[in-house]
Amino acid sequence: MVGEGAVLRRMIDAGRISSFILWGPPGVGKTTLAQIIANRLQTPFYTLSAVTSGVKDVREVIDKAGKNRFFNEASPILFIDEIHRFSKSQQDSLLGAVERGTVTLIGATTENPSFEVIRPLLSRCQLYVLRSLDKDDLEGLLRRAVTQDVVLRERKIELRETTAMLRYCGGDARKLLNILELVVESFGRESEVVITDEVVVRSLQQNPLAYDKDGEMHYDIISAFIKSIRGSDPDAAIYWLARMIEGGEDPKFIARRLVISAAEDIGLANPNALLLANAAFDAVQKIGWPEGRIPLAEATVYLATSPKSNSAYLAIDTALELVRSTGNEPVPLHIRNAPTKLMKDLGYNDGYKYPHDYPGHFTPQQYMPDNLVSERIWHGQNSPAEEKLRQRMVDWWGERYKD
Repeated sequence: MVGEGAVLRRMIDAGRISSFILWGPPGVGKTTLAQIIANRLQTPFYTLSAVTSGVKDVREVIDKAGKNRFFNEASPILFIDEIHRFSKSQQDSLLGAVERGTVTLIGATTENPSFEVIRPLLSRCQLYVLRSLDKDDLEGLLRRAVTQDVVLRERKIELRETTAMLRYCGGDARKLLNILELVVESFGRESEVVITDEVVVRSLQQNPLAYDKDGEMHYDIISAFIKSIRGSDPDAAIYWLARMIEGGEDPKFIARRLVISAAEDIGLANPNALLLANAAFDAVQKIGWPEGRIPLAEATVYLATSPKSNSAYLAIDTALELVRSTGNEPVPLHIRNAPTKLMKDLGYNDGYKYPHDYPGHFTPQQYMPDNLVSERIWHGQNSPAEEKLRQRMVDWWGERYKD
């Protein structure tokens, strides 16, 4: 984004930037990038944290920014960390100032903005996605820290092995530097520090909260959790749930993944799984910690022990691929809506058979576009519940649903 010729770099070089939101995991430089831009543009820089600020704070900063702005100067930058934590009313209070250019908004979020940021604010901002830092980035950061930091460079630090530190930090530069500091401190007053994977593991085991508080190996553990549910292993699923709870994971994140798993992995084999997962999500929001662990555990065991089917998941992906490959196929005339006389005269809704007028509330007729009549998208899978659904389709549609 800031490389030679990149979009953000061009705006910085031009001396004016538009409002934007940075979306990425913790510790990838969202706040640092905002501060660098402000320094480069030499413009006033105001910071608010969505965790501690309210509408009053937002309005005070906007008022101050408006009074301090002069003609032909770049708008002051308002940086809001954790912008996804702002309520709708707090986000609404930003709209006028962003629209008028009173401030240039830079928001930072670790959550999907399409779910957490209101649409009017999103439409006024560009969205830039930051990825987790890779191995080369993190190793470069470590080398720079031990050679340039005022304190660390006096300790004669040798980075003999870095695999463990990179594994534990999970792409989070802030966490990586905390681990480095912790490991160096474990050597006491020794002037020479030799860092190996064994030393790192030993140091972190002695101080688990130094890296567990924000969720150790966040992505690996949630992957293990979901795959244990999918693989029908309730013991493993509960173990990984406990790891996330003990590591300080956001309970709403766990609950969201349970809802997804219920739809994707259990699906039509047991539709009640989705109801229970949603109920667990609601319960966690209502009762919080520590009791929230109980409905999460109930949903986890229920999903892990349920029959499995991904037929709905496969069906929607198949349908999406079909839509992309065939384009905008016209809706058959007989199932189009006909609210006006002109539409009726053109044949809209002509010949449509109202299923409730027929025995069993069913009568065969064409619902797919003319060119896709022979396409088969949903395939029932081998579970008692889906076999019953498939047999019903065979009774109604005949050969079409005989796999």
